[in-house]
Amino acid sequence: METLDRIFDPAKGSFFLFGPRGTGKSTWVKSSFPDALHVDLLRLDRLRELQARPEQLEALVDGHQGSQVVVIDEVQKLPELLNTVHHLIESRPNLRFVMTGSSARKIKRTGVNLLAGRAVLETMHPFMAVELGERFRLDRALCQGLVPLVLGAPDPEVTLQSYAALYLREEVQAEGLVRNLSGFARFLEAISFSHGSPLNIANVARDCQVERKVVEGYVSLLEDLLLGVRLPVFTRRGKRATTTHPKFYYFDVGVFRSIRPTGPLDQPAEIDGAALEGLVLQHLQAWNAYGGNRHELSFWRTRAGSEVDFIAYGPDTFWAIEVKNTARIRSRDLRSLRTFREEYPQSRGLLLYRGADRLRRDDIPCVPVKDFLRALHPHQPLSAAVQPIR
Repeated sequence: METLDRIFDPAKGSFFLFGPRGTGKSTWVKSSFPDALHVDLLRLDRLRELQARPEQLEALVDGHQGSQVVVIDEVQKLPELLNTVHHLIESRPNLRFVMTGSSARKIKRTGVNLLAGRAVLETMHPFMAVELGERFRLDRALCQGLVPLVLGAPDPEVTLQSYAALYLREEVQAEGLVRNLSGFARFLEAISFSHGSPLNIANVARDCQVERKVVEGYVSLLEDLLLGVRLPVFTRRGKRATTTHPKFYYFDVGVFRSIRPTGPLDQPAEIDGAALEGLVLQHLQAWNAYGGNRHELSFWRTRAGSEVDFIAYGPDTFWAIEVKNTARIRSRDLRSLRTFREEYPQSRGLLLYRGADRLRRDDIPCVPVKDFLRALHPHQPLSAAVQPIR
């Protein structure tokens, strides 16, 4: 696949750019800053040089007087280098640093404070449908996901199958993030059954045969690596009692499918439904992140069993979004949205489904999910992707 323009529009000053492997960080940086001084910490000779003498970075900057931008790739491999970066930012205000990495976990553990706010934290996500344009195919996205590394590979299926192994080998093992790699591999499979469902740590611990405390650490590791997210419960000023367990999602639906074991007892519709929810969430996350993280994303579930998949809450935004993996809408599909709107009359309801027609039922717009994803743009409000029927 040729290089596609990304919607990502970072801060004007120095910034960190974190994101899972293969989401296009390095490609975007090279395209956006072709004349920058590029310090690649994946090069062992460069890494060893700066490990021995972090101040050598200043000499490199002095040797590239024409470069106003310094790119440090895989910055988490040498957190100590940030002390020199901090000094250079303060002493040379016209110099801009762009620091990429797959996780801030190691940086935080070494006591470095991410430059005390002198560099903004940005995140890169898989492709959005609007970035792919006419190349976006819903059925393919639900099977292969939208990670640029996968979509651009000669054989996407093979690349997907090796993606988890890549993290085990290059991220988790190389950085010494876990002691028991076989236990972590079992955990990745066990938690895949929780994708799109309330997360029960005790059940996952039992399934992968490790202690509950260890599983909690593994989940935090997935979040730090931006491979997974815990979606909290929406609880603002509600009268109905809600559940307390967050829901879990892998960051990309293709990665989820590649890790999720399947067998004769699995129902395809169940996996397809979880995949569709995950695809919508990864778009909502990118929409929010690229738009300045102005909204809170959550879900709503009462102890009585009513559940709405996603709540988008922020300035001038209060949407309750239900996702249905069905081509036909039944009255019961709208039941939870109606209940939520009774609880929160200020909210707006939206049902996304696999059909082809835009409808309105009980004053709730019902929009084909492919149309919604193609229209969702970080520089526009969520309502622009809904286009309510008058």
